[in-house]
Amino acid sequence: MSLTEVGYKSRIADALVAEALQVFGAVSIEGPKFCGKTWTALNHANSVVYIADPIGGFANRQRAQLDPSLILDGDAPRLVDEWQDVPGIWDAVRFAVDRSHEKGRFLLAGSTMPPKKGRLHSGAGRIESVRMWTMTSSELNESKENVSLTALMRGNTPSPINSDATIDRIIEQVVRGGWPEGQDLPLNLAMRIPQNYLQRLITEDMTSLDDVSRDPSKVRATLQSLARNNATLVRTSTILQDIDAHRESISRDTVNEYLSAFKRLYVLDELPAWAPSAVSRKRMRQTPKRLLTDQSLAVAALGLTPERLKNDLFTLGFMFEAMCLKDLAVYCAAAGANLYHLDDGAGLDADAILEMPDGSWTAVEIKLGHHQVDDAAAKLLRIKDKFEKAGVQTPTCLLVIVGLSGFAHRREDGVVEVPLDCLGV
Repeated sequence: MSLTEVGYKSRIADALVAEALQVFGAVSIEGPKFCGKTWTALNHANSVVYIADPIGGFANRQRAQLDPSLILDGDAPRLVDEWQDVPGIWDAVRFAVDRSHEKGRFLLAGSTMPPKKGRLHSGAGRIESVRMWTMTSSELNESKENVSLTALMRGNTPSPINSDATIDRIIEQVVRGGWPEGQDLPLNLAMRIPQNYLQRLITEDMTSLDDVSRDPSKVRATLQSLARNNATLVRTSTILQDIDAHRESISRDTVNEYLSAFKRLYVLDELPAWAPSAVSRKRMRQTPKRLLTDQSLAVAALGLTPERLKNDLFTLGFMFEAMCLKDLAVYCAAAGANLYHLDDGAGLDADAILEMPDGSWTAVEIKLGHHQVDDAAAKLLRIKDKFEKAGVQTPTCLLVIVGLSGFAHRREDGVVEVPLDCLGV
């Protein structure tokens, strides 16, 4: 019998966790704080130990530090929550899996990527990682899920489906974010969650990560630059210029160290560049697209409000794009696809490229308003023509995801238009 919490809302990651437990001895659920990792893990667990439980003077942590195997006994799957507080637990789990050869013995949940130092083994073949993000539009019931992204990537044509989106509804979703604890709160209170998240990140998490003291004002300035350039190919040089505008003195090495720390805390994701060959060196050389783990963090970092966003549709468009990319990351993971961006270095780019394991691919543009769809479709058709002439297989789908649109449909030029509030896995 699982330990599912009352009121638990199913997550897309549930299917990935259940499948991984059938194949591997242990499953590590990873992602930012407050995204719902522990509740999802409990949905599959039959016993649990909380390493951060303060009872008995953090007795569980002390036992794990003394001998990690002491906290592993319990009905399988056994959840070890916040295991990264005692990195040696990883090797203890890997060793226990090796000895038993049983599938689905352990679940690990953690919101920090610990340093490799202190871990003797990668866990390859024994421990599978499942990434979680904050809640998507479909998980928040903000999407009717009438159109399957997986089906689109396989070349299917969507049935005409009307959108119910309004500008106010989109703004609220952008500002509220995908934090599970914020969904039943009034918007003005829900906005305090990403604000608090950033404050704790700046003043506590960046230090507790590895006991390295970091200047809060410089960390804040770096986050504000990432927020201002969210979901773009922002380079370190641009971040340095932004920080200099705050009259903060900081080195390139320090900024890079901050970016690494943000990634270890699952606050920052990097969307790699796409090239049509899996062995292409170009894919490895190009700049990744940097994306805060939830668009509400960018909203909070810049001090934006619903009123300001309604009067600044340009900025709202960037925040909407970031929200869509987060949704696409989750949907692609469920479909077994990889998510990239495209920048050919000659002025032709796409917000996202979705690539299936067989090499088939979908090019995606994201637009807030329906009036932008024609330009987006024209760009996607140029991408298709360019790669076809280069001998690359034809994309399975050319997709424009929109915020405000009449309905999902395939246009006469072959480009598919789908409102975000109709899209699902």
